[in-house]
Amino acid sequence: MWKVYKWDGHYIQGDFISKHSSEDAAIKKASQNINFTFVEKQKQGKETRVWLDDENHTPVGIIIKKSR
Repeated sequence: MWKVYKWDGHYIQGDFISKHSSEDAAIKKASQNINFTFVEKQKQGKETRVWLDDENHTPVGIIIKKSR
């Protein structure tokens, strides 16, 4: 399950936006709610993170998937 979070002014994983079954659907929902320019995908262990950055490469959101 892909979960979309938005920066709340204090935490990157602050405001929960939505959850989706596909990565494409999660990125589409994030583009509607978060103004981001760059996307960087990172895999660490059983967790996949998609960082959403603005034009200054400052993180403004994140999409997370935890595998079993």
